[in-house]
Amino acid sequence: MPPTAWEIRRKFIDFFVESAAHTEVPSSPVVPLDDPTLLFTNAGMNQFKDVFLGQGVRPYSRAVDTQKCIRAGGKHNDLEDVGRDTYHHTFFEMLGNWSFGDYFKEEAIAWAWKLLTEIYGIDPDRLYASYFGGNEQAGLAVDEEARALWLEHLPEQRVLPFGMKDNFWEMGDTGPCGPCSEVHVDRIGGRDAAHLVNADDPDVMEVWNLVFIQFNRDASQELFPLPAKHVDTGMGFERIVATLQDKTSNYDTDLWTPIFDKIRETCDAAPYGGKLDGRSDIAYRIIADHIRCLTAAIADGAMPGAEGRSYVLRRILRRGVRHGRQTFGVEKPFLAKIVPAVVDVLGDTFPEMKERADHVASVINDEEEAFRRTLDRGLELFDDAAAEAAKAGSTTIPAEDAFKLHDTYGFPIDLTSVMAEERELSVDLSGYEKLMTEARERSRSGGSTTDATITIPPNKIHLLADDYETESTDDQPKYAGTPCTATVMAIWDGDNFLTHVDPQQRVAVILDTTPFYGEQGGQVGDTGTLACNDGGGAFQVEDAKRAGDYVLHIGTMNESRLSRGDQVTCTLDGERRAAIQANHTTTHLLNLALRKVVGDGCDQRGSLVAPDRLRFDYAAKGALKPEQLVAIENSVNEQIKQDLTVDEALLPLDDAQKINTVRAVFGEQYPDPVRSVSIGAPVADLAQNPDDPSWMNLSVEFCGGTHLAQTSDASDFVLLSEQALAAGVRRILAITGKEAQKARTEADQFTQRIATVEALDDTALPEAFDQIARDFESARLGVADKSRLASEIEALRKRAKAARKQAQSTSKGEMVERARQIAEEASGSIIVARLDGADRDGLLAAMDTIRGNCTDAAVLLLSADSEAGTVVIVSRVPEPLIKQGLKAGDWVKVAAQACGGGGGGRPDSAQAGGKDPSRADEALEAARTHAESALS
Repeated sequence: MPPTAWEIRRKFIDFFVESAAHTEVPSSPVVPLDDPTLLFTNAGMNQFKDVFLGQGVRPYSRAVDTQKCIRAGGKHNDLEDVGRDTYHHTFFEMLGNWSFGDYFKEEAIAWAWKLLTEIYGIDPDRLYASYFGGNEQAGLAVDEEARALWLEHLPEQRVLPFGMKDNFWEMGDTGPCGPCSEVHVDRIGGRDAAHLVNADDPDVMEVWNLVFIQFNRDASQELFPLPAKHVDTGMGFERIVATLQDKTSNYDTDLWTPIFDKIRETCDAAPYGGKLDGRSDIAYRIIADHIRCLTAAIADGAMPGAEGRSYVLRRILRRGVRHGRQTFGVEKPFLAKIVPAVVDVLGDTFPEMKERADHVASVINDEEEAFRRTLDRGLELFDDAAAEAAKAGSTTIPAEDAFKLHDTYGFPIDLTSVMAEERELSVDLSGYEKLMTEARERSRSGGSTTDATITIPPNKIHLLADDYETESTDDQPKYAGTPCTATVMAIWDGDNFLTHVDPQQRVAVILDTTPFYGEQGGQVGDTGTLACNDGGGAFQVEDAKRAGDYVLHIGTMNESRLSRGDQVTCTLDGERRAAIQANHTTTHLLNLALRKVVGDGCDQRGSLVAPDRLRFDYAAKGALKPEQLVAIENSVNEQIKQDLTVDEALLPLDDAQKINTVRAVFGEQYPDPVRSVSIGAPVADLAQNPDDPSWMNLSVEFCGGTHLAQTSDASDFVLLSEQALAAGVRRILAITGKEAQKARTEADQFTQRIATVEALDDTALPEAFDQIARDFESARLGVADKSRLASEIEALRKRAKAARKQAQSTSKGEMVERARQIAEEASGSIIVARLDGADRDGLLAAMDTIRGNCTDAAVLLLSADSEAGTVVIVSRVPEPLIKQGLKAGDWVKVAAQACGGGGGGRPDSAQAGGKDPSRADEALEAARTHAESALS
């Protein structure tokens, strides 16, 4: 019989208590009430954060525990992965053993090996260990010590080096940090799985991370060895249970099966089948995970609500409710009925869950009932939106519908996105965010109803044809962009059709024909004017959107009145249209270049074509290498230089799909006939010889947008960035034409600026470097130029760092010499002195010098910087004077308060800061008075 989860947990804790003299400590709450930087406790080290920062102590130097953790918001967020795989959870346990300045690598690794192989009985041949492989740029050497220790247990081919990302732990941008060593288990065994370590293979998993905290990173990013070294380990409990119970999925263990049984009973569902793509099985995993998370959080004092961590819990609850209603057909509140199963599994380990089980169930039930009042109507709205999208040949849920689901029916946007994904649809997230921003602005301004978006609901579009007997827009003027005369057929104000519109009233005008392109397929709409032919003013078109087969010209009249039936001359902004066309044509060239460089599997997942930029989303397994990005940019520019002709024509869909190089957007439904755009050969030639191999190097796409006549009109192409967008999807940003030339000009200017800074001496260099480094980070440069310049910036960074270090060394030497004089002149048990010009490190160096000569004295040093507006204060007090009543923490606090600051620390050593250098002498006097009073 395999061990139970409870036995596995106890074996871990008992081993460290009985065999390694650790103190068992309880889990801290998942709601870190004393740490505003965290939404939830997300790692075992959270409760010992003050110890690692040197701000607190514990009555023990070795500890072991199982910590409740939640990762469902902020930087660490596993919410979107839950249900889709076998090992991500919003709530999980982290087993850990800790050393606070006691043992270090040798003991930690030896105990880890003994626990895994002897206590847990894992076959050593299935184990792999990783160690830190060093980082020359950061000045960090290879962790040879950890490597050597692991080689005592494992062969060389199963002890593997990795870089900063996987094997160097950091608490934050500054503070304690150090190399780490991970243990990975091959669930299959009997093979060489070294290449699968850290490769996101579900059968080769990290189960334990041993962190060796041995450095402190200061504000300058320099690393200093810590006087006391610590050990912080974390073992994923759900993963080790699956391993020891020989399960390929965390969800197949006894941590989950009782909860699944309760879900089946409560929801009258089919048995759990364990399929990754089964809708019912996904719902099982999501509901089980979410009810565990809710039970843990609410038992620890959190509540679902509208802000912060409360809103995270509300989102989690509503995701679970939706699956119960939509997947299992449960029509009444059900989540609270599953809480007892969670308590049965976890309550013995975390007694607060047992004690507050009724409260947890009550909160969950009330929250579910409130959501269910609008759930069914929201699901209907989503169904309608999905049906309308399909009817319109779109794969995108409009932003307006997503916003309404959130604003009226309480559907979080991620829930709407999940429902859309289940139907192979997406959501217009950028439009949704725009509507959310406008809603927040209206709220802040007291409820103004001005809305930049005007649309015609799908159920009213037919009124255009019925009431006004108009034709849909003429394709040729739309794509050509040439001015034309048109008749105003309808005016829509967002709610009603009007007979006329007065000046400054924002409306949508519908014409019988138009050269304006309405936003569609990622390309933004045109802007321009509709000039009244009777000389009565002009309608300023601020945007153009589509509603069915019609173009909505959205804007305002500048004067006079515009009425239905009026004749207008349509003129769009030609320069803006040309910029959009350049970005659209180069988007097609980018698609082709990406395919050439990366190969198959980089299908388009979305795009944006605007006058100032283009955005291209594509399927990807990982980030592109710098040389690949440069190759893509060069490929696009080469085709621009070739001055290729851009041709477009309507083809029968079947014929168009036979062209061997044609590209279509994944999941998109295309009309028949379909508009085909070819760059470099006439569409007719492609259709006549669809299998001609020479077409393979041409861009051919189904597209309804506007394009250049020749590629040379794009002038230039600069690829700005490539970054992750979502799981398996990445995004490229690029610019063309004038914007691209601006980027290249700015790169040239940076080259000149770098040369200027390089010529500076070490005194002026650091400040000049800081300015150019800040500007470089925010500069809109192409990846090729940024990569080229980055190496030069890095060389300057090293020079500036060395110059600062030399200056600090000189300053520190001066402080030490002044400290010697203070020590020689000192008398009595209290030394209070001012050392302006010293930074914190300089003061601490001076402190060491004084304490070395005056071992029995209490010392407080202060440095005031009028230019920076800061005061730095440090103090140390020997044990005999602490017993007499003088404590360093209280001492620096008194001094800091006297100069507008605050601080504190331990009785023997403390630091503080002030904000008013002009009161530095008052601070010294307050410190002297406090010390004399405490010791009298």
